[in-house]
Amino acid sequence: MTLKQATLPVVRGRTRSIRLILLCQVLTLAVWFASTAALPSIAVHESISETQMALMTSVLQVGFVIGALVSAFLNVADRFDPRNLFAVSAAVAALTTAALLVVSPVGTEALILRALTGISLAGIYPVGMRMVASWATNDLGKLVGLLVGALTIGSALPHLFTIGEAWDWKLVYAVSSIAALSAAGLVKLVKLGPAFTRAQKFDPNIAKAAWLQRPVRLANLGYLGHMWELYAMWAWIGLFFRASLDARGMNQPGLAAAATFIVIAAGALGAMIGGRLADRFGRTAVTIYSMAISGACALTVGWLFGGPPLLILFVAVIWGISIIADSAQFSACVVELSPPESVGTMLTIQICMGFALTLVTIQSMGFVVSHLGWGIGFSMLALGPLFGCLAMWLLRRDPASHLLAGGRK
Repeated sequence: MTLKQATLPVVRGRTRSIRLILLCQVLTLAVWFASTAALPSIAVHESISETQMALMTSVLQVGFVIGALVSAFLNVADRFDPRNLFAVSAAVAALTTAALLVVSPVGTEALILRALTGISLAGIYPVGMRMVASWATNDLGKLVGLLVGALTIGSALPHLFTIGEAWDWKLVYAVSSIAALSAAGLVKLVKLGPAFTRAQKFDPNIAKAAWLQRPVRLANLGYLGHMWELYAMWAWIGLFFRASLDARGMNQPGLAAAATFIVIAAGALGAMIGGRLADRFGRTAVTIYSMAISGACALTVGWLFGGPPLLILFVAVIWGISIIADSAQFSACVVELSPPESVGTMLTIQICMGFALTLVTIQSMGFVVSHLGWGIGFSMLALGPLFGCLAMWLLRRDPASHLLAGGRK
């Protein structure tokens, strides 16, 4: 048997497993923004304010942060088989989303269920990243970029369900829960790569390293700047499209939903391109340029409110691509700067901090937009990319940056 023949099954196993992980990520993440997509339909039948709409998204973020904190403290992502953790988490997310069909869509029970969904999702995103990183050789940026692309498509998927008038909020929740439940079964077919290393024991000191080690801290600060902008944009861009079209006398909720799906889903392209560029030219370079572009879009798009729809869509698509192009590279930095046996926990901590920050921007957007308008609201989000660019520039100058992307920083 030749060397080529011997390695062929490994290559096939790698490709198959990566594809399965990406598919499971898309299917499970549909539950994340299910409420964001469903709420405009719910508002037709129920009295609900923009603040309540934001709360339905924020409470999931709170649950995610709680789940991630517990996972990080107990080193769950590094101590247990990630496939089992992913499967259980996806099943719980499916059940809590399906339960929304039998409770008041805007009541206390709905908020509790969304919080439980958020807790379960802490076993999805960082765990999926942990699995796909186990197959990386010299293409970590590409692989993690593909995973973030899958997350982006999964997050956009619920908006696709609302484009046609036949789709209502119950169908959004039903389809999203079925998708997550399917992922719980499919993930069991995944094989882990040779780079996977499991922690042998519980070590609470792992969590401290995420902040005490300067290079990791800078990567995390860059990620915080990125997250300041990202989820607030995803949570509010749909309402912006609806309000902007209404201001022009165009009552077209289906058109607004289609535009929202296009903008968010376009980020998948940005994540994949950003991953390839980061492997070739460096992680700090890609993150700095991406945040500079997305920050410029944040400063622009809100002031176009009520303007030509195609112009707004054009700027928003550029924003949707650039706002996520850097996302995977912050995680790739943590993977390359951390010991192999602590990667899962370090990723969970990074993501936990980022999603905790999103609570501030998602909630504050409602207040700012109501009192100061969309221009100020979206411009406020540009502060994150500015801060993130500074953090990644400092990481680029740090001696440890030679560990990134094979020395390409």
